[in-house]
Amino acid sequence: MPAIGAVVALAAGALVTLAPAAHAAAGATLPFTSVEAESATTTGSRIGPDYTQGTLASEASGRQAVRLASGQRVEFTVPRAANAVNLAYSVPDGQSGSLDVYVNGTRLARTLPVTSKYSYIDTGWIPGAKTHHFFDDARMLLGQNLQPGDTVAFQSTGTQVTVDVADFEQVGVAATQPAGSVSVTSKGADPSGTGDSTQAFRDAIAAAQGGVVWIPPGDYRLTSSLSGVQNVTLQGAGSWYSVVHTSRFIDQSNSSGNVRIKDFAVIGEVTERVDSNPDNFVNGSLGPNSSVSGMWIQHLKVGLWLTGNNDNLVIENSRILDTTADGINLNGTARGVRVRNNFLRDQGDDALAMWSLYSPDTDSSFENNTVSQPNLANGIAIYGGTDIAVRNNLVSDTNALGSGIAISNQKFLDPFSPLAGTITVDGNTLVRTGAMNPNWNHPMGALRVDSYDSAVNATVNITNTTVTDSPYSAFEFVSGGGQGYPVRNVTVDGATVRGTGTVVVQAEAQGAATLRNVTATGVGAAGIYNCPYPANSGTFALTDGGGNSGWSSTWADCSTWPQPGQGNPDPDPNRNLTKGRPATATGSQDVYTPGKAVDGDAGSYWESTNNAFPQSWTVDLGSSYAVRRLVLKLPPSSAWGARTQTVTVLGSTDGSAYSTVLGATGYRFDPATGNTATVSLPTGTGLRYLRLSVSANTGWPAGQFSEVEAYLTS
Repeated sequence: MPAIGAVVALAAGALVTLAPAAHAAAGATLPFTSVEAESATTTGSRIGPDYTQGTLASEASGRQAVRLASGQRVEFTVPRAANAVNLAYSVPDGQSGSLDVYVNGTRLARTLPVTSKYSYIDTGWIPGAKTHHFFDDARMLLGQNLQPGDTVAFQSTGTQVTVDVADFEQVGVAATQPAGSVSVTSKGADPSGTGDSTQAFRDAIAAAQGGVVWIPPGDYRLTSSLSGVQNVTLQGAGSWYSVVHTSRFIDQSNSSGNVRIKDFAVIGEVTERVDSNPDNFVNGSLGPNSSVSGMWIQHLKVGLWLTGNNDNLVIENSRILDTTADGINLNGTARGVRVRNNFLRDQGDDALAMWSLYSPDTDSSFENNTVSQPNLANGIAIYGGTDIAVRNNLVSDTNALGSGIAISNQKFLDPFSPLAGTITVDGNTLVRTGAMNPNWNHPMGALRVDSYDSAVNATVNITNTTVTDSPYSAFEFVSGGGQGYPVRNVTVDGATVRGTGTVVVQAEAQGAATLRNVTATGVGAAGIYNCPYPANSGTFALTDGGGNSGWSSTWADCSTWPQPGQGNPDPDPNRNLTKGRPATATGSQDVYTPGKAVDGDAGSYWESTNNAFPQSWTVDLGSSYAVRRLVLKLPPSSAWGARTQTVTVLGSTDGSAYSTVLGATGYRFDPATGNTATVSLPTGTGLRYLRLSVSANTGWPAGQFSEVEAYLTS
């Protein structure tokens, strides 16, 4: 776990430690320091920043990178003691090549191979996806110890290479064989990588039950997966030294458990995403009380796709890179699982996910992980489950179809267990997260609570959050399946928002949330977007719990989406200010809900509770306006007989204290003249909340409006 009082964050030039904070650190304690290529010295050209799905820069760390033509170079200043480097890069589709490597100006004999083999993934069956997964990682031991201030340069030797980020690391010496362990080489494994070592691994596992299987330094090729792995430790000399080459390492549906996997690398050959193939480091179950630590996992479909009994599993201190789908997915039945202090980069789906299929994930957590550049879907996603925690994670640069963190009832398949109990989302830092969703044609926030397939009724506590440079919103409440299910019982307490492209709060579902101690600076358009999706599906009540600042304004026009940095536009003086705005009432009869009076359809209507005058109807205009004219409507059908309603017009600027704008007046509605009544308001009437109190109706014992329209013109 990171030291209390240090916060790890992605800055423009490096993965750095910021000043101490009151809360625990966000992200993993990493053995390397990252330096962005755009902050290095280069003879190449910088690309980005760009947030457009399908562009190379949009998938880069920081949304920027450096492009090298043949003979061009990028030179990094080493930020720490290091003897190894891992480079994130991209080459054009179908090409491969190499980079010359220079240390303090001297070219090394070895080159760094680069290839597009594992990149450019197409998933046409996923709505909204485009070709993605442009970047890859390549690593090398430098053969010498470098100090801070030394330089390492990479030069293209013919192939165009786009360099994103370099991870500098001091790799320790290889570990030695534990006493009493069974070495895979003693069973015939080939450390040169030429021969097939599958049977040797199986024989070593069988021989070492209750003990340790030792994987010495070397490269080992496995041609099929391992199964029956239980009550054993698989241990290598370190992830830079002991390397297993296979696309399917463990594939088993059950295990008695007590499996320890530690300190080696598993590098696959997965070049496309085929969801029916178990092309994973672990597919299925390791059994109860197992652990995975110190691993380097790369070029697979999924790192760990976990089903069955994995009770009390711990996954920690590992790297998962360049997967075509998820990094880790707890696919139901997980109990007491802890995923902590891991680094994930360049996932082709959710980097970390819990999906409560068949039975709920329970009492499990993602803690102190660093997630960078998931190029499709979310950084962290919780799909259902009971008593789940997401704590102290650092997520950066989500690209398409995803938020930094998603708390969701999207089920995908049945049987599904929705969110239940208490969902704790605490101490997370989200940097440049959130993305445009082309299926919705509107954006996803940095942190999203989504009643996609059913209402969110769990208690969702979101605390101590930092959101930096979200391209769109900071917090989103939505029913992404378009069914209008409510989001309830949400509290956001303690958040620092530094820069949003559009708004701080994007509320599109019916339901409610309380926000307190949320401070925002650098807000692009307005503080709040509160417009139902789909239209007329209900209102979202935002309760100001105190301590909020910097985001009090509301986007005025629900018929348009704010664009990043647009600012809140002056409304068209001829525009109906109430259309699509959140509406409430003291009561409603059957399906005749308050939103019917602002849906733009004169044929639908709000009807209050019957025989209970007075009744009131209220709409939030989003901002304070000098309203001059109201148009009150009933359905124009002749079936609606003429009637007079007695209405008092009230207004408020804060939704709490209301004053009378016009006293009780009888307004005549007659189908012969369109069943409308026009109400002129006094000059200087300024209000944000408009309330109509109905005390009598000669045609029916209730208040009734099919539309309430408000205009700036008299």
